[in-house]
This record gives sequence, structure tokens and C-alpha cells, in this order.
Amino acid sequence: MTTQIHNPAAVQKAVQELMPLVEPLLAWYDRSHRILPWREHPTAYRVWISEIMLQQTRVEAVRPYYERFLEAVPDLSQLARIPEEALLKLWEGLGYYNRARNLKKAAVRIEEEFGGQMPDNREQLLTLPGIGSYTAGAIASIVFGEAVPAVDGNVLRILARVRMDDGDILNQGVRKAAEAALSAVMPKERAGDFNQAMMELGAVVCIPNGAPRCGDCPWQSFCRAKAAGCAAQYPKKAPKKARTVEKKTILLIQDENRTALCKRPSRGLLAGMYEFPSLPGHLSEKEVLAWLEAKGYKALHIRRLEEARHIFTHKEWHMMGYAIRVDELERPSGQAGVPFLFAGREETEEKYPIPSAFSAYAGYVRVRLGNEKFGDDPDAV
Repeated sequence: MTTQIHNPAAVQKAVQELMPLVEPLLAWYDRSHRILPWREHPTAYRVWISEIMLQQTRVEAVRPYYERFLEAVPDLSQLARIPEEALLKLWEGLGYYNRARNLKKAAVRIEEEFGGQMPDNREQLLTLPGIGSYTAGAIASIVFGEAVPAVDGNVLRILARVRMDDGDILNQGVRKAAEAALSAVMPKERAGDFNQAMMELGAVVCIPNGAPRCGDCPWQSFCRAKAAGCAAQYPKKAPKKARTVEKKTILLIQDENRTALCKRPSRGLLAGMYEFPSLPGHLSEKEVLAWLEAKGYKALHIRRLEEARHIFTHKEWHMMGYAIRVDELERPSGQAGVPFLFAGREETEEKYPIPSAFSAYAGYVRVRLGNEKFGDDPDAV
């Protein structure tokens, strides 16, 4: 079956099917939900930061970042004033860095247009940078008790399975239909708990990868996909376009104790971040040495490094690398066209935000990225 937003009868049918699921869902959530730092003292700022961090990022990866972020940027006013590089450094390793930039843009807007107070309703929240329908619904319901749905991929997945709905969950009509049906069934006095229960069910029971844990599900006696033995076949999605592949040659250029870094352009992929110098294509040692010489650098030693791959949403980087030692005394200083700076390891770790796309090469120069700096395993997205 499919549910379309332009078909009121189909939406009403979905409402009738979902109504009996509300009570067992909330009872399950009351006894089983995880204790998470953003669920304690759910102020607008705390919930907002958590929801932005959790977009396309797992809870386990977000936890340490969330706590460090709140310690460094404890309120909206400080978020509005933090320098961009410092903000990106806090975000280093989480990926999708426009999320961080939009946080700052939204904080500035809130100070200018809302007197420094987070808007308390979905419609005004939707006017802020980086806040879409799901995030606006989550903040409005969890913090302010507004009875509005928060529909993301997790929610669409569990609805597709329980109803055996073969609608394409990437289709906006399917999402709008889900929002309409959930708006009609959510308990007005527990809107925030209802939305969090839906999120929780999709995160820990009706999981996206691997077999769903149907034995732990409060909806197991209602679920049509479970009864038919085909839960893994839902939800339905249109095929994704193939990612484009870019070949890159990464250069770890070092003098006695510093490593060369470049700042990426202010727009586009990984905008404003720092990286190890890179060249398009997979270059030979001879080609790399010629490029360095043209830039005024004399290589004392060059060594081929391992190949690595990093996957973004719409593209892949296929990388190879070279470790290169240059003479500090012969290194150009202020020369026009020389695109990089040299920084020591501690300075790099504290000051310059480097995306996790380069994590395979950072270890060669003893630079730790993201959670590695705090004794944890890196968890890039």
C-alpha cells in the first residue's frame, strides 16, 4: 500500500492504523528509553545542539562532541560570537560542517530578530538557517510541548514496516503524508515524548542495517512486515545516483618539526577547513617533485604512502600520498603563489580544523583529529 498526501482517505486510513500503536509505544518508551545527555534538562539550546549534531550521525559518535561543545560554547550568545575556525575545530571529525556554520548563523539571527530567545513554535523555527521540518518539530515538541511531528528517516522506516507501505520514503509526498497522520494521532499532552519514542524505536529496535530486533518491539503484534517475514525489504527508496570519483594525491610536506597545511576555499565541499596540500589525480614521484620545485621547495626525501578512500554523500575521494621532507632554510617565505603555511603538531591539533577525510594520513605526521585528541577512537561520518 502507499499513502499520498493528496489522498485524504488514505491519510485517514493511516490514522486509523496508527492510533492503536500510540499507547504501547509510550509505555515501552517510559520503561526502556536510553539516558542521553540532551534528554537531561532539555532546554531549547541543548536540544537544538543535539538535534543538529545527530543529523546523519550516530548517537555514540555525538556524545563526546556534545559534551565538549556545551563546555566550550555553553549558550546561544557565545555561539553567535565564536570565530568560525574555533567553531569548526570543535566540530572536527563530525563531518557535514555546514551544520556548524548554520548553527552560528541561526544564533546570530535569534539574537537580532528574537531577542536572544529561541523561537517557541515550529513555524518560526523553520525560518532559521539549518532547521528543517524534522528539527523544528523536535525542538517545538520536546522543549515547548507543541503537538507537531518530527519525521526523519528513522520514523519513515518504522512506519513503512509496520504498515507495509511501499511508498518511496525519499518522496516529499510520503513524508508529508506521514506528518499528517502522526499529527492526528500524537497525544497533545505528551507530544515530545511521542516524538522521542518514535526516534528511539527506529534507533535501537527497528534499526536500518541488519535484522530489526522484532522481539523487543512494542509493535510486534501490529507489524505487517514482521507477520509477512519481509521487514528487511522496507522501506522502499528510489535508487541513488552513483557517486562521482575524484583521484587526489596528498602531500605530507614537513621541515624539521612542522607540517604544511592549506586552507580550503570559503565555498564548496569542506569550505574553510584546513588540509594537507593535495593535487588532482594520482601523480608519480617525478611529477610531485617537479611541482614542488616549481613552488620553490627542495625535497630532501620523498616516500610513497598508502592509498586511502573517503566517501562523501555524492562523491568519493580515492587518495594516494607522499611524505616529503624539505629543508627549512630553503623553504620559501611569503613567496607569491605558495599556498600553504607550516604548523607544529600541537598548534595544528589546537587551532586548525582538519576534516576526517585526511585521517588516514594524519597519523604519519602524528596529528590527531577529532576524538583522537581526547583518547577516543575517531568516528568520522
